[in-house]
Formats: sequence, C-alpha cells, structure tokens
Amino acid sequence: MLNKEELETFKKELEKMKLQIQSNLDNSSLEMNTLRDNEPKDEGDYASVERGQSLANTLMDKQVQKLAAIERSLKRIQNGTYGICEACGEKINVERLKVKVFADYCISCREVIEHEKA
Repeated sequence: MLNKEELETFKKELEKMKLQIQSNLDNSSLEMNTLRDNEPKDEGDYASVERGQSLANTLMDKQVQKLAAIERSLKRIQNGTYGICEACGEKINVERLKVKVFADYCISCREVIEHEKA
C-alpha cells in the first residue's frame, strides 16, 4: 500500500492536473464560441471552420475523459482505494502511478482491456 507521503504527492499532482484541464476546457469553449461567431465567407473558410471545430471537439472529449479519470482517482484517495486495480484488486505498481497518476488498472489488466478493444 502507498504511504501517506506518496498519497499526498499523488493527490497534489492530480489536483494540479485537474485545474489545468479545467482551464484548458474553459479556453477551448471560448475559442469554439469565437469560431462559431465568425461567418465563413466562402467554401474554404467554411471547411476551415468545420475542421477546426471537429479538432477542438476531439481534443475537448479527450480532456473531459482525462478529467473524469482524475476525479475518480481523487475519490479513490478519499476512500482509501487509490493504487488498487479496478479489475483485479491488486496493487498498481508505484512506478506506473508515477507515469500515469490517474491509472485505473495495473499493467496486466490494462493490456487485457486494450487487447479486447482491438
């Protein structure tokens, strides 16, 4: 199990990431509103705006997913289950958490999940 110091370090990192993502999402929303407000003058402008909105939506979706994972991790810190694999219930290696602080699964279970998606 993780010690108190490690948990506090991971919690601070998660909270920092959460604030950054929230800021990114706010900025992206403003940019998308600006794009929507600009009237395309020709087909090239229209295509450019559409491509920009599509890319922004994709990036925002990824950020929202990451934010949800961060919030799950913060909740697990609160209830004492942070660092435990959601699938097998085994401890997630500290080195993995250092690389992906919001990891839900140990490496073995993540590989199985990715293989099933493919």
